[in-house]
Amino acid sequence: MPFPQWEHGRNAGETGPRWGGGMDLTKPERAPARWYRSLFVQIAIGVVLGILVGAFVPSAATALGIVGQGFIRLIEMVIAPLVFIVVVTGIVHVGDLRSVGRIAGKAMTYFVIASTCALVFGLLVGNLVRPGAGLRIDPSSLDASAVTAKTAGGKIPDAGTFILDLIPSSVVDAFATNDILQVLVFAVFVGAAIAAIGPERTRPLVRGLDLCLEVVYRILGWVMRLSPLGAFGAMASVVGQYGIATLSSYGLLIMACYAAAAVFIVVLLVVGQLLSGVPVWRFVWHTRAEFGLALGTASTEAVLPRMITRLTDVGVSRSVAGLVVPTGYSFNLDGAAIYLSIALLFLTQAFGVPLTLEQQVAALGVLLLTSKGMAGVPGSSFLALSATATSLGLFPVAGVALLLGADRIMDSMRVSVNLLGNCVAALVVARWQGALDRERVDTVLRPQQASPEETLLPKATTSLS
Repeated sequence: MPFPQWEHGRNAGETGPRWGGGMDLTKPERAPARWYRSLFVQIAIGVVLGILVGAFVPSAATALGIVGQGFIRLIEMVIAPLVFIVVVTGIVHVGDLRSVGRIAGKAMTYFVIASTCALVFGLLVGNLVRPGAGLRIDPSSLDASAVTAKTAGGKIPDAGTFILDLIPSSVVDAFATNDILQVLVFAVFVGAAIAAIGPERTRPLVRGLDLCLEVVYRILGWVMRLSPLGAFGAMASVVGQYGIATLSSYGLLIMACYAAAAVFIVVLLVVGQLLSGVPVWRFVWHTRAEFGLALGTASTEAVLPRMITRLTDVGVSRSVAGLVVPTGYSFNLDGAAIYLSIALLFLTQAFGVPLTLEQQVAALGVLLLTSKGMAGVPGSSFLALSATATSLGLFPVAGVALLLGADRIMDSMRVSVNLLGNCVAALVVARWQGALDRERVDTVLRPQQASPEETLLPKATTSLS
């Protein structure tokens, strides 16, 4: 017997506030807040101030870097419990375990298609722009130890190791190390077990989990108030450490990557709207504070909890948001895919190694495999490029060191595309699964199309299947 359907964190007919700091639809609309109280404006100011301080007072980079890292730590503190509770309650309230499997299958199908398109697009841009042509770099002049230090001696796991690493050897260790995929796997088992036992015996446990989720969201709300300070510290540290002059050294490569990202974002907006029926550009504007924070901190993890909340706010079921978004952080890195393919061509061109079409197709296959599971691996982009160069014999692995100066500058590009790609994935899978609340989408993203009654009154029961 499936559990009663809930409406994004409340029973049908309840009139209390929604989860995650969402709107209380029973209250009249408030007057617009002053511009300087906008989280997006505050984060933007923090980013600008961080750039200025990093450029003119680079000696403060180390100290301010601690501020940015401290904010990320506070966010990471709530990621594991949030993902666990959202996934467990999402599965429980759906009540149909087969639908969970369908969500996972559809998400993985979308991830493979999207990642392949991103890699192909990056190869196309690399061939057209040719950012490394004419550099004529001698690989023997590069220091391979610098790459080893960047990657901390790690390596991209093979398929067997990656699958085994999904299974936590200890649940406590999965939470302690903040391994999101392991937490996700455990949450699926717990949610399935609770659903199998039935609603009558597990109702107190489910209500307790719902209350725990409200506690986590309250903590997250407090942490997010510090986001402008975190963005300021992170940006000042990056600019102070690497300097603005680095931009000129890798000008064409940086321009190619950011231009490719801009075009790919436009494609994502269009394709996402066609496949989901949701005005994705309106969703981006609705979540502009989260995107600004991700750009400022150069970290998608900084906004993972908030993005799950935002997606449920606009009508995506908890089961879809809780499963698709965390999984996409490892399997759907579109921005990283674009960067890897362009960077690979940059290196082959810099070393004067022309690639045939067959070699590029082979490189595409290797990158498609090595780009999965990159999240959480130190220097993952260097490891993926090194593995590709080694397997195809394109150039000495030491040549990857040529990208050391530009890699950190690419973070904003990778973060923005990765984040948007995973949000679009959640919206598309939600519609594909029939778990997208169209009325909620219209109310939040198309307020001018909703009647005053729709804005002020609670809605009917929403299916979370």
